[in-house]
Amino acid sequence: MTDKRAAVLDAAIEVLGGDGVRALTHRRVDARAGVPAGSTSNYFRTRGALVEGVLDRLLERDRQDLAALTADGTAPDRRGLEVLLREYVLYATGPDAVRTRARLALFVESTTVPALRESVGARRGELRAWGREILAALGADDPETAAQIVVDYVDGVILHRLTSEDDATDPQTGIGRILDAVLQRTAVM
Repeated sequence: MTDKRAAVLDAAIEVLGGDGVRALTHRRVDARAGVPAGSTSNYFRTRGALVEGVLDRLLERDRQDLAALTADGTAPDRRGLEVLLREYVLYATGPDAVRTRARLALFVESTTVPALRESVGARRGELRAWGREILAALGADDPETAAQIVVDYVDGVILHRLTSEDDATDPQTGIGRILDAVLQRTAVM
């Protein structure tokens, strides 16, 4: 990806995460990116193409974050996964909140746009597969379901932290309980 194209997509993410899905226009992205009018349209002719580009860029940056979080190349143990997920929640709702809000805006938009729903689902599937592999290595009887439960829980915690005043609560306890449940160490009540 060229630096200019990446800058345009990063600006689009900022528009989405800062101003909402209705604000996502080529002109607004050009202004946010500080590029000449029409530049965004040169890369993405339609709004749909721009949204697809944003989804790809979000996934690319998620992959980079995931690689940084697992830089030592070894799968985390149960405690390590708990800490990693906690750090992810805090990062996603703190320093990376704009990108997280952009992602959530596209998730909501996908409920009324079937083609977008497919694109969101395909990209989320990659991250869920990462969780499935780790949970399988940790001994989950049903890694697919376990990954879905953990991802859904973490998504819910992130949404709650971004949409409420309750950002002081440490998410680690809940994450630990969910991991215990999917790894069958405690009963779910």
